[in-house]
Amino acid sequence: MSAPAKIFVMTLTGMFAVAACAQNFPERPIRLILGVAPGGGQDATARLMAPRLYKVLGETIIIDNRPGAGGAIGVDLARQAAPDGHTLLMISLSNVLLPMLGNVTYDVRRDFAAVAELVVQPCLLVVTAALPVKSVPELIGYAKANAGKLSIASAGTGSLTHLAAELFAEQAQIDVVHVPYKGMGAGYPDLVAGRVQAAFVVMASAQPHLSANRLRALAVTGARRAAFAPALPTMAESGLPSYTVTQWYGVMAPLKTPVGIVNKLNKAFAGVMEDAGMKTLLANDGSEPGSGSPQEFARRLQTEHERWSDMIEKSGLRKRGARQ
Repeated sequence: MSAPAKIFVMTLTGMFAVAACAQNFPERPIRLILGVAPGGGQDATARLMAPRLYKVLGETIIIDNRPGAGGAIGVDLARQAAPDGHTLLMISLSNVLLPMLGNVTYDVRRDFAAVAELVVQPCLLVVTAALPVKSVPELIGYAKANAGKLSIASAGTGSLTHLAAELFAEQAQIDVVHVPYKGMGAGYPDLVAGRVQAAFVVMASAQPHLSANRLRALAVTGARRAAFAPALPTMAESGLPSYTVTQWYGVMAPLKTPVGIVNKLNKAFAGVMEDAGMKTLLANDGSEPGSGSPQEFARRLQTEHERWSDMIEKSGLRKRGARQ
């Protein structure tokens, strides 16, 4: 057999092997690693998806929370996993932001294969019920009258909830005390008790506390009012015209995961997110289904990196983040 013929046969063999691999996937339970503690919005979304993914893929989805080190513990665990689709990593915008702050060495754009964008959602600016403010202007007034005393919780240094607070402080021209936690699930007890006073959170995790009047929502951070709370103003309507922040969650796979498996997972996640029941649950939590191919999700990662990089550099957060 000539050399070109051998190469052709080898190529066909490889193609058939990849196709067979994707066709047989999954062959055992799938572990979905989250670099955050239970109880936050990312965790809530994962637990809504898991039983529905089981119906689509026929295998159990195991939620594995590995908080700490700015998400690096979970990222490293997923990065070392076999690239066979049976270990996945759920990320948020925070995983794109943290490397720009100098706190971690990973880069999800480089170290993983994009699988699917899951949901997009605005954040809420909430305050503890004991704080005597009912609007963003009142909160800004309180912060200026109590210089350096307004404490704002976050899901960790460099997280989106942290940068949302920094952006708020910069545009409102106020001083705040940043109080980082290992995920907002760990921060809610202090927020509810009034040991910290405010936070930027997602509706999925805040809803029980808002319903029980333990927290008060002041505004949404999206470019428009949210369908789940149409009476709640945007930050722009509240006096900060250029303020917009949008959270999202997505799924990554270890590098070199076969394209066929990535595409099969993308189709499964997209189907779950477009399910009518899931869309209703997401709407109740202030979320909308994500969309698009793995390539489109990869482009979002790059776009977000470019959007926030200049803000982080100009604000000095890169140097401050590296010290914290």
